[in-house]
Amino acid sequence: MRAGLVLFLLLLAAPTVLGAAGQATGPVAVLTIEGVIGPATADFIARGFVKAQKSGAQLLVLKVDTPGGLDSSMRDVVKDILASPVPVVAYVAPSGARAASAGTYILYASHIAAMAPGTNLGAATPVNLGGAAPGEPREPETKPAGGKEPSEKAPLPDNQDAMRAKLLNDAAAYLRGLAQLRGRNADWAEQAVRESVSLSAEEALKLKVIDLIAADVTDLLKQVNGRRVTAAGVERTLATGQAAVQNIEADWRTQLLSVITEPSVAYILLLIGIYGLFFEFWNPGFLMPGVVGAIALLTALFAFQLLPVNYTGLGLLSLGMAFMVAEAFVPSFGALGIGGAIALVLGSVMLIDTDVPGYYIPWPLIAAVTATSLVFVLGVVGMAVKARRRPVVTGREELLGCVGELLENAEPEGFAFIRGEHWRVHVRGTDALRKGQQVRVVGMRGLLLDVISVEN
Repeated sequence: MRAGLVLFLLLLAAPTVLGAAGQATGPVAVLTIEGVIGPATADFIARGFVKAQKSGAQLLVLKVDTPGGLDSSMRDVVKDILASPVPVVAYVAPSGARAASAGTYILYASHIAAMAPGTNLGAATPVNLGGAAPGEPREPETKPAGGKEPSEKAPLPDNQDAMRAKLLNDAAAYLRGLAQLRGRNADWAEQAVRESVSLSAEEALKLKVIDLIAADVTDLLKQVNGRRVTAAGVERTLATGQAAVQNIEADWRTQLLSVITEPSVAYILLLIGIYGLFFEFWNPGFLMPGVVGAIALLTALFAFQLLPVNYTGLGLLSLGMAFMVAEAFVPSFGALGIGGAIALVLGSVMLIDTDVPGYYIPWPLIAAVTATSLVFVLGVVGMAVKARRRPVVTGREELLGCVGELLENAEPEGFAFIRGEHWRVHVRGTDALRKGQQVRVVGMRGLLLDVISVEN
């Protein structure tokens, strides 16, 4: 009877157990992405995925508000989303937020795409350095009279046009592939890349670019509750109706990376490093400039490793600093200094190789650094000119022409008191001079001075 009762209870519980077998459990992690997507953001998101997995989260919500970012950082984020065993919801929020450019790729890559009312996405055309944007329509070719097409073949595109087309096609194929993977509107994805179009939340839902519109995170979790998603090859049913929400906050590492990967900060750190080492070499043993300079220089080089740096610009910047340092050691009366200032300006302008908003060195900073360096160089040149005009106060040249007094009779040699010191002297042009007579130095042979009488 007992065995039969246990078997009966197991049969009653079987549907419940089998129904819950594929159901996800655990908290919901929320990670906020604000501002330009760069190396610091990509690192923060990567470690956020690890934290969400370790905490047993059933869902990770990426709360997005970005104008775009670096292509390399965006692709790192997309790779993390595609490889994540935790399902990801990209949620453009709050109202007024946007998922432009790189944000659109992240939205398409996520398992679930959502937006808050009053938000927008799109404008996913890759930004080029200089010239017209990729995909910009060309001027139509003129036709000859009669409406016939010209017989000549169209000229082949130059290297710059070919590069633009290459970037454009690569970006379009990348976003279309993500759209096909998630079953979203692939045609609009390609249009967003080639024509830089944007959509509001309502339009995006209508065109099946996103999956839902939610007023806030609570509303979002209610709407995705019971939805089936596949992450890392495992299909599961979300149970987010009553799930706890855990916010993943940026730690000190992310904050530090955000600061040092700011192009202006990395630029200043590089200059501090070079000037610090210069002052240490100029005053060996002072230590503090060398320590500060070495730390700043290595930190700047680490930041530039993560940034899209133009190495020609970095070379010009280093050359300009080297010329200015050389001006202090080998005064060229401004030639090295002025050349260094010109190289410094050109290198600063060319240093960051992208037009992504927020990733550039502002002109006021470049002007301030250049002006400060020029003042320094002109000060060094001015001191060199003054030193050249100043009379000699040491050595052989300083003694020639000096007047002293004989301490004893010189017949023709003896000792004299000259410039506060006792010198052995040799009298020229006469056999002897008496003690106390004034003499003038006219020559020097080692430590023996040739003198004549002041009366001559």
